[in-house]
Amino acid sequence: MTEPLPTFPPTGTPAPKTGGAQGYLRIATEEAFATPEIIKVWLGLLDDPSFDDPGFRSLWSFYGTATAERPRFILEHLQDLGDKRLKAMDDAGIDRAILSLTSPGAQPLKKDVAREQATLANDRLAEAIKKHPGRFSGLTAVAPQDPEYSAKEIERGKSLGFNGVIINSHTQGEYLDDPKFWPILESAQAQDTPIYLHPNTAPKNFIQPMLDAGLDGAIWGFAVETGTHLLRLITKGVFDRFPNLKLVVGHLGEALPFWLYRLDYMHGATVRSGRYEAMKPIELKPSEYMRRNIWVTTSGMAWAPAIMFCREVLGADRVMYAMDYPYEYQVDEVRWQDDLPLTVAEKKQFYQTIAEDVFGLPKGGE
Repeated sequence: MTEPLPTFPPTGTPAPKTGGAQGYLRIATEEAFATPEIIKVWLGLLDDPSFDDPGFRSLWSFYGTATAERPRFILEHLQDLGDKRLKAMDDAGIDRAILSLTSPGAQPLKKDVAREQATLANDRLAEAIKKHPGRFSGLTAVAPQDPEYSAKEIERGKSLGFNGVIINSHTQGEYLDDPKFWPILESAQAQDTPIYLHPNTAPKNFIQPMLDAGLDGAIWGFAVETGTHLLRLITKGVFDRFPNLKLVVGHLGEALPFWLYRLDYMHGATVRSGRYEAMKPIELKPSEYMRRNIWVTTSGMAWAPAIMFCREVLGADRVMYAMDYPYEYQVDEVRWQDDLPLTVAEKKQFYQTIAEDVFGLPKGGE
C-alpha cells in the first residue's frame, strides 16, 4: 500500500525545540543566503538584452521582481544573516545552519564581477559566523569560470573557518567534468572539504521543453539538470581521478538513488557496446560511487518513504538533514522528520553526526 503524502499535524502540536533535549541536535545543511550586492547584479542582468540565459530569467524575474507573498518572503530572508534567520531557526528547532550563497551564485557573471561577488559573499558570511559561531557555519562561494581563483578561494575559505564549497551546478552551460575545472576539484580534495552541488536552472540548450510546461524550477527542472551534472561526474571518471573527493547533493540526490539499478545496468551495456566516444570504462559501478563519494540531504524532500528508501539503497550514513531555507520553510517538515521510524541514535546520526563528520563541524554543538 502506498503511503500518502504528509498532512499537517493538528493545531497545537508543540513546536520543535533547539538544545538537543530530544537526544540530538538538528543541523540544517542546505540553507541559502545572498548579499544585497549580488542580488542587484542579478536584477541588472534582467535589464540587459544581451544576457541570453532563459533559465536565469525565469528564476530571478520571479524571485527578484514578483509581488506574491512567497517570493517576497524569500527575497527578504535570503539577505538576512541575523535576527530573522535566527528566529526562524529557533521556531523550527534548528540548532545550526550551514549557509551557502544561493543559486546561481557568481556563476552567470563575467569573470571580474564573479570574483568580486564571490569574495564579498565569503567575507560577509565569515562576519556572520563570527557573530554567531554556535549557530552558523558556511560554504565557500567560488567563480568556476576562473578555476585558479576558485582553487585559491577554497583555500581562503578553509582559513576563514568554512566547512565546504558551494557550486550551483553548471557554469554558463559547462560542467565540472571538463578538465578546465579540475583545479577546483584538486583544491577541494586537498583541503578535504566537501563540494555541495546545488541546483541551477538548466542552460539554454537544455531548458526549453521544461520552460514550455512551467517545469524548469524546483518542481522538476532542478533535479533533471543537477542529476545530469552528478551523473556526468560519475560516468566520465571524475571520481577515479579524485577518489577522495566528497560531494553532497540535496533533494535526496536529485532522483538518482531511485535509478541506481538501471544506471548500473545501462552504463555497463553502453560501455560494452562502444556506442559513445564520451563513455569509457570506469573503475566502479555508478551506484558504488554514490555510496563512496556522495552524500545526499533531505532538502525539500520531507517525505518518509523517500528518505527511508535512500537510507536503504545508499546506506544510513549517506543521508542527512537539510531544510532548504528560505525557499522551503515549514516547521511541520521538521516534525515529520522527527517522526521518521528511527531510533533516537539513528535520528542523531541523521540530524547531527553525519553532518559533523562530513563537514568537519564542532562535535555536539561545541
